[in-house]
Amino acid sequence: MRDIPVGNGSLLVNFDDKYQIRDIYFPHVGQENHTYGAVSRFGVWCDGSFAWTSDAGWERDLRYQPETLVTAVKLKNASLGIVIEANDTVASHENIFLRRVRIFDIAGRKRSVRVFLHHDFRLYENKVGDTAYYDPETRSLIHYQKERYFLINTAPHFDTFATGRKDFQGQEGTWRDAEDGELHGGVVTEGSVDSTIGVHFELEPGGNFEFFYWIAAGTDHAEVARLNGHVASSDPSEYLDYTANYWRAWVNKNETDLEPLSPEIKELFKRSLLIVHSQMDNGGAILAANDWDVTLRATDHYSYLWPRDGAFVAEALDLAGFSHLTRKFFDLCGRIVHPNGYFLQKYNADGTVASGWHAAWDRWSGKPQVPIQEDETALVLWSLWEHYDRYRDIEFAHRLYTRMTIPCADFMAEFIHPELGLPAPSWNLWEDRRGIHTFTCASVVAGLRAAANFAELFAEHGRAERYRERADSIVAAMERYLFSEQYGRYLRSLQFNGDDNFEPDATVDASLFGLFYFDCFSVTDPKVASTMRAIEEKLGVSSGGTARFENDGYMRVSDREPGNAWFICTLWLAEYYIARAMTAAELMKALALIDWVVQKALPSGVLAEQADPVTGGPVSVAPLTWSHSTFVAATLHYLEKLRELTK
Repeated sequence: MRDIPVGNGSLLVNFDDKYQIRDIYFPHVGQENHTYGAVSRFGVWCDGSFAWTSDAGWERDLRYQPETLVTAVKLKNASLGIVIEANDTVASHENIFLRRVRIFDIAGRKRSVRVFLHHDFRLYENKVGDTAYYDPETRSLIHYQKERYFLINTAPHFDTFATGRKDFQGQEGTWRDAEDGELHGGVVTEGSVDSTIGVHFELEPGGNFEFFYWIAAGTDHAEVARLNGHVASSDPSEYLDYTANYWRAWVNKNETDLEPLSPEIKELFKRSLLIVHSQMDNGGAILAANDWDVTLRATDHYSYLWPRDGAFVAEALDLAGFSHLTRKFFDLCGRIVHPNGYFLQKYNADGTVASGWHAAWDRWSGKPQVPIQEDETALVLWSLWEHYDRYRDIEFAHRLYTRMTIPCADFMAEFIHPELGLPAPSWNLWEDRRGIHTFTCASVVAGLRAAANFAELFAEHGRAERYRERADSIVAAMERYLFSEQYGRYLRSLQFNGDDNFEPDATVDASLFGLFYFDCFSVTDPKVASTMRAIEEKLGVSSGGTARFENDGYMRVSDREPGNAWFICTLWLAEYYIARAMTAAELMKALALIDWVVQKALPSGVLAEQADPVTGGPVSVAPLTWSHSTFVAATLHYLEKLRELTK
């Protein structure tokens, strides 16, 4: 888990719950991780005793300053008799990670204190071939390899330093050297290296000491030296204050009226916007989650752009008035769309195709297949029209029309099962099975209707009519083939087994909310109501929240539950209550689910992917960008409906 991320769109720094730096991404958010998830430690030596912040004996409170991407961390160690208050940020417009540290004596006596800051870089996600050295020109420590440079410095200037080997022939690293309060390492080390610096000072009884620490990231020595000069030649607190003020101005720039929400919901709403921003690359990629811990169980990570997640996140940002961010996303989509008119499973932050498991060959039939989950293609068009409909930036829409909208819509209009008239089999949105899925069908309808709207906008009426006719025929086929008279509700999918035969999959799945959300059917349709009732009855978790689908095995905690509670699925149910509400009183069920999400957030406001049904704690990655964007969207939809019903 990552409790407090800070970033600016090209440099992202993540902390774990022990206040240890775990990830440093540069020059893209999500690409590359120059720590590879390894721990960079923070330790204190005091009158002969030593403790890392990961040791027992610390009370830790990891939060943010309100409405900012500046942390507000408090650490207390009674046995050492000290309190640490720290603020961390990444400068809003420079690739500088900056920390202010204040050490307070609570023992009531004069003491000698030494703070040690350790760095375990693995540049280019590889521990081989790095160099760490003391640079007399900048009076700093520098780690470098090829075009990646990280410069480390403090004010007042650090008193001791060490470079050394780590992860090699039993050598753990220079952090071990610090534990006796002294550093004895070299001035330069190459290979698999780490470094540690020490700041020494005296604390008066009841007194305090303050220093600043920073890491500048760049592609050559000149760049990091320039950034170091900016901080060293000025008051470092100015960078902190400037960045804090920038984020306060940014998150409040649209003056969104959040009344009559509770202070807790308002706080998480703004925190969610800030965290979403931190997970976005300046080039337009919206990363699913930048939490490297997942690699320990999956041999891969979530630091990718899934067009599915990206489209939903973009929709939430547009609802909140941040269209400048979503335009970057749509522009990127226009550059990476496949020549055949669809999006592949996922992409790296720089737009290159990422790792994936969607097969292009069906081993059973011996035939090629399109390696996609079609909802990703459809959702991008749906989100793009929603963007245009709010902001009417017609030049932008026209630029993407021939490049992306037409190819994607033409593909969807032709990618149809010849007998059923439904979208042909592809992977579902959860990416765990192929077939014809109700959610996918609903999203394709929305995508085709969006394309029809664009075609009408640009006076291509014949094209618009063709897209609308295909969308309407899919809706009719959904009612014919995907509604089950036996169960009295919609099926999750028609499951194909490597041939032309299929069988109905009646598993209750939270994604069936797409039936009304994408306007395929009215929210008051009895068939929709019975389907959503099944979600309430079958997917409710005893401690609150909604599971993805029946017997979801992904990171499942308890066999007594249908699965872990997912924040997005819980908020989808809230969207149903919002959509169907006819009175303000009927909105209370939605508000209760929004409140539940607030209660399950980490103290910092970070939302994970899932909530443990037994402990209530976070499960899987954190933060999950999609969780935060869904909270934003549901909150805004709630407010919109409340005002409609009470005006």
